[in-house]
Amino acid sequence: MRVSGLRTGTFRLTVAGLALLGVIAFPSVVAATPTGDDGPSGAKPTIVLEHGAWADGSSWSAVVARLQKDGYPVDVPPNPLRGVASDSAYLASYLATVPGPIVLVGHSYGGFVTTNAANGNPNVKALVYVDAYIPAQGETLTSLTAQFPGSQIAPAALSFVPSAGGVVDAYVKPAQFGAILANDLSATRVAELAATQRPIAASALDEVSGPPAWSMIPSWAVIGTEDHAIPPAALLFMAQRAHATTTTIDASHLSLISRPGTVTRVIEQAARHTS
Repeated sequence: MRVSGLRTGTFRLTVAGLALLGVIAFPSVVAATPTGDDGPSGAKPTIVLEHGAWADGSSWSAVVARLQKDGYPVDVPPNPLRGVASDSAYLASYLATVPGPIVLVGHSYGGFVTTNAANGNPNVKALVYVDAYIPAQGETLTSLTAQFPGSQIAPAALSFVPSAGGVVDAYVKPAQFGAILANDLSATRVAELAATQRPIAASALDEVSGPPAWSMIPSWAVIGTEDHAIPPAALLFMAQRAHATTTTIDASHLSLISRPGTVTRVIEQAARHTS
C-alpha cells in the first residue's frame, strides 16, 4: 500500500464554499460483499483513495484495512490541497503509474480532484464519491455550496494563515471541528483529527472544474444524512445529476471513519463492475 486560502470582496461566498469535504448521491441503495474474482484473469482492480481538505491519507485507514483483507491492492496518494488544477494534475500523473483497472474514490474536496484527474485515463473504470463533491464543468466549490442551505461552515469557524508565495491556508478551528465535520465521532477522536488537519489553499474555492469524468465513467456515491459540511441536499443533487448509484447512511461528513464497513462495501460493489 502506498499511503502515503482571501479576497475580502468574495470572502463570504468563499467561506461558504469551504465546505469542501463531502460527496453526492442518487437513487439506488446497494450494499454488497465481495464474491469471487474480478475480471477474466481473477485479478482485482487497484483501489485509489483520495482524501479531502482538512485531512490526510490516514482518514482512509479503516477502509484500507478492510479492502486489503478482501484482497484488493490499495493506493492512498497524498492530496496536495493547493488547488483544483494542480491537485488534479498531480493525481492524474500518479494514476498513470498504476497498471490495470482502477476504482478511483474521492472524499469531500477529493471528489473535485478525482472528477478532473480521471479524464483521459482508460484504466479508471469506476468512480466512487464518499460525502464528496461531484462537480460539472465550470462549477466551483463556492458555487456548488451556495446553491443549498445547511452548511455549518462560517467565517467564525475558520482560521486563515498566510503561507509561502502569497497563498492563504484555511483551517477549521478546533472548537468547531467536531460540530461541522465529525458530529458522530468521540470527543477524543475529534480532538485528534482537529490537531492533525491539513489546510487547503483558500484560492481553491474559486477554481473552476473541467469536463467531468463521471459523464463517461460509471459512478457510485455514499451520502451521510448528518453531513454538516456539505448539505445532504447538495450531495443528492450532484449524485442524481451524475446518475450515481447511491447509498445513504446515518453518518457525518466523515463517514469513511465512522462507517468504514458501509463505505468499503460500496467501493467493492463498484470494483465488481470493472471487468
